[in-house]
Amino acid sequence: MTRRYLNLLVELLRLSWRLHPAPTAGLLALRVAGVVTTPAMAYALGVAVDAIVRHDPRAAAAGAALAAGAFALGRYLAGLDHTLEAMLADRIGVLHIRRHVEEHLARIDGLDHLERTDLLDRVTVLRGAAWQLNHAPWQAVAAACHVLRLGLLLLLMATVTPWLLLLLVFAAVPLWFDQRGQRAVAAAETDTAEAYRLQRHLFNLATEPAGGKELRVSGAADDIARRQRQAWDEAVRGRFRARVRSAAWTLTGWTLFTAGFAAGLWLLVDRTARGEASAGDVVLAVTVAVSLRNTIQDTLFAVGEAVGGRTLLDPLVWLNDYAAATRVGGHATPPARLRTGITLDRVGFTYPGTVQPALDEVTCRLPAGSVVAVVGEYGSGKTTLVKLLTSLYRQQRGHIRVDGRDLADLDPAGWRARVSAAFQDFGRFHIRFGETIGVGDLAHLSDPDRLDHAVRAADAGALVDRLPDGLDTQLGRRFDGVELSEGQWQRTALARASMRTDPLLFVLDEPTASLDAPSEHEIFERYLARARDLAARTGAITMIVSHRFSTVAGADHILVLHRGRLVEQGTHEELLAAGGRYATLYGIQATAYAPMT
Repeated sequence: MTRRYLNLLVELLRLSWRLHPAPTAGLLALRVAGVVTTPAMAYALGVAVDAIVRHDPRAAAAGAALAAGAFALGRYLAGLDHTLEAMLADRIGVLHIRRHVEEHLARIDGLDHLERTDLLDRVTVLRGAAWQLNHAPWQAVAAACHVLRLGLLLLLMATVTPWLLLLLVFAAVPLWFDQRGQRAVAAAETDTAEAYRLQRHLFNLATEPAGGKELRVSGAADDIARRQRQAWDEAVRGRFRARVRSAAWTLTGWTLFTAGFAAGLWLLVDRTARGEASAGDVVLAVTVAVSLRNTIQDTLFAVGEAVGGRTLLDPLVWLNDYAAATRVGGHATPPARLRTGITLDRVGFTYPGTVQPALDEVTCRLPAGSVVAVVGEYGSGKTTLVKLLTSLYRQQRGHIRVDGRDLADLDPAGWRARVSAAFQDFGRFHIRFGETIGVGDLAHLSDPDRLDHAVRAADAGALVDRLPDGLDTQLGRRFDGVELSEGQWQRTALARASMRTDPLLFVLDEPTASLDAPSEHEIFERYLARARDLAARTGAITMIVSHRFSTVAGADHILVLHRGRLVEQGTHEELLAAGGRYATLYGIQATAYAPMT
């Protein structure tokens, strides 16, 4: 792990040099120049004092001038050093390292990683820490320069008495103790990440409009605030205890160093009293001793900051390794057109942390060009089936084949590029209205013909007409835009799913849950017509997922799921004639929605 960390630090310095060579070279030069300023000042003061004792005003003035110049130069370089490092940390950390983390998350295939608490804990640690991670390599450089300065100071002290070199041993003690404390802090950051994430979620829940209405009506706001404080206290308490332990280790190390330092000073005073050192040696040694404390403190601080970067290394390396390990899937290109369709052979899937399969031994065939409806009660596995077919999850048992080829052999991104879907939990993108539709096919984000086609497919023309700036209307009140109703957001999602004109699989997962009955009927009529058009052009399969049995009667094939199992399949007429679960539930819903007489 240490080697990987050092390699990471070197890579960050290379990145800084490649992107911003002039500031990087300037900062390196400042760090090197800062090595000699303090030793030069100490040496010049010793020369000046000896010259005063010899009654040599010219040499005394030259020594004093050199000491003053070295001191002023050191202060100036320190200020410029801080400014350059902050600038590079902002540019590299925020613009590149944060993007590196975000790109890793985006490239991890599927969705199951977003439900893993171990990954989310590490992302929580990395969130907002890009600046600190880029700060670490420059602190490593600073530590190396401080060590060189420390070496020069100790060399000067050795000219007074070699016994003072023993201070170097005592200087290493605080470093070892500080590392122990840093490890405790790093462990606490990860251990308390879940509680920290929970309190942030509760805070957002209590302060955002979506949850605010229900909290106020139910009177649960105080309870949410109490839970948020509890989660915050838990996170802070764990981190505080770790920092207290770290401070105790640091205090112990500095106490031992102080004892050694006091012994060294006593030795210097004794030699001076016995006439074994000149007045200049005394001033040099005292100056070095005072500077030595600051230099050792700066060295330990820089080393501590560089080593502290390891608190971010573990989650970053874990994320890199996880992303590499999850780059599964084949490289085959999906077919240009479906010939036979999609088959499922004893497909099974169980969500992490659960024992009940979400899908169990599902076997069926989805013919090319067909409209397939998936029905069942809530929790029957309908949406899980959609996630598997869209390659957002990988089934753990069985096989899914596309025209006879295993879906696992296809490039996941390539397959999803031939899929269009309107999901039950659709996104609400607070960007321009035209863009929130256009992201359904990024290659045609601003294509007016595609946008017009998608809007008409979702019967959203009237919605566009009511918007103040049409397709250019900004969405979301937080951005001084327009807020849409739930039904309008759903129409937007339907339009987004209609941007692609050549999908092989077109999924509508509860596409009308937020729409009224007349709108629902018209939407289904439109998309059944679109399904026939897609079938003629690409052999596409249109899958409609619904818990409303009456809306899927026109499908070519109906799958009935119950507790993760496929219990029935066939046409609407066949399933009614069979008198099984479909017929029973269809009858219940028909009675429930029958008009009152």
